[in-house]
Amino acid sequence: MTLTLGYCTNVHAGGTLNETLASLEKHACAVRAIVAPRGLLPIGLWLSASAAQEVTDDPDGAKRLREWLISRGLVVFTMNGFPYHNFHAGLGKKRVYEPHWADVRRALYTMQLADILVQLLPDAATAPHLAEEGSISTLPLGWRESFTQQSSGASIGMAATQIEQVARHLRAIEDRTGVCIHLDIEPEPGCMFDRAQHLVDFLGQCVKPSPALPDPSRHIRACHDICHSAVMFEPQREALETYRKGGVRVGKVQVSSAIECDGSEAGFRMLRNFDEPKFLHQTMVLDGRGTVQPFDDLGDAFDHAPDGTWRSHFHVPIDLDELGPLRTTQREIDSFLAAMTPDDGIRHMEVETYAWNALPMDFRRDSLARGIADELLWIRERLARRGTTLAC
Repeated sequence: MTLTLGYCTNVHAGGTLNETLASLEKHACAVRAIVAPRGLLPIGLWLSASAAQEVTDDPDGAKRLREWLISRGLVVFTMNGFPYHNFHAGLGKKRVYEPHWADVRRALYTMQLADILVQLLPDAATAPHLAEEGSISTLPLGWRESFTQQSSGASIGMAATQIEQVARHLRAIEDRTGVCIHLDIEPEPGCMFDRAQHLVDFLGQCVKPSPALPDPSRHIRACHDICHSAVMFEPQREALETYRKGGVRVGKVQVSSAIECDGSEAGFRMLRNFDEPKFLHQTMVLDGRGTVQPFDDLGDAFDHAPDGTWRSHFHVPIDLDELGPLRTTQREIDSFLAAMTPDDGIRHMEVETYAWNALPMDFRRDSLARGIADELLWIRERLARRGTTLAC
């Protein structure tokens, strides 16, 4: 089994194109110097809507960006189309889910990313395993509370229509270029889809084959975030099997890890250090009866302080299995790798630890690049044990 492994650049701030390039120059090039000094470093590129518009407004914008990246040994194989605004600007925790999929801006942004991505992919001579397929991850319609407040029936119908429109756009790109780009919908706690079954049900009921889109599963797939499933207490093998039985392909895997607290006093003291203002940290508590109690954010969970095992959506370094008295869900990564088979056809995998700069100081590295490189080397070794061949 051959797959492409990279890291997601939404860890870097960048509301404008120049800011994005400056972050890549500073951090991604340093990661490459550690991980692939003589070769290419695959990256999952994040462009805000403003930065994507800058690329599009320049007739040669995508070509210039591709040349800039290749000259630095960086190759794009996937894009993160989830955060629309400047992800690190601290504009409100739930703003990352806006605009949702019932808003035309989401569809336009996603099609714009697809038009850029097809031009950023390397040619066959540069990286043959990366040349013919690209992926774009996206949010699971929207944050459940705000999405349903806008009339769930109408909103879901509009979202399905727009996702179908994007899929038709992706099919047209493939017809024109021979490159298959798929939109990968990413279940997340608190959103319209937070488990694999929710996405399977939506696609089965709302996105039907048609003459214009005879095989929706070619261009609409799942993005499986290991941290998200772990926070939901959804077994990795169960999630994969749900996708298989539902006929939903997994187009992209985000390798990520969450925080787990056993409820001890020392654990709670440490966990409070992760209750920070920038990112949303959905928290689930599993009690002794097997019931999972959800909270929108870590602070909300502390307000109620239920007994049980706590898991919080804070993307922590994947090479750590503990954070002082806290555990991480690192073992869920091994569970996913054990459950994955060549028949699943998974070709894209990216490390997505975007909260490095929000970590308590005790858990950061000498540099951001060193931390990202450590993660990539850790997951490389795990994949090598299982006989997985990496494209770069």
